[in-house]
Amino acid sequence: MLTSFSQFRSLLACTVLACVLGACATLPPPTNELADARQAVSRATDLDADQYASEQLALARDGLGRAQVAMSEGRNDAARALANAASADADLAIALSSNAKTAAELAQRRREVRELRDRFEGGSSR
Repeated sequence: MLTSFSQFRSLLACTVLACVLGACATLPPPTNELADARQAVSRATDLDADQYASEQLALARDGLGRAQVAMSEGRNDAARALANAASADADLAIALSSNAKTAAELAQRRREVRELRDRFEGGSSR
């Protein structure tokens, strides 16, 4: 029986050690994710997303702020998730802004074509 208690004690010590090491092995702070989110928000701002996709850009900015708070509080998993969501919101704002600009340019070109066609057709009927 002494042998089994000794084995139990060794097993218990190994289990406790594994738990302690597992608790220490947390992920590092999400500094890269926060930097990526900051850059994405900055790009969206530079590409006039405030004008064309203000709601998505506001979500990205809010998410970035919440990620920074979570990181400062040591909630790295939450900070990482919030930073990744902020990056995605900023990327969506960029895409929506680009789409809106392209649609506006297309509408302008169509008006120009219509005006040229009207001039051409009006000049040939005289």
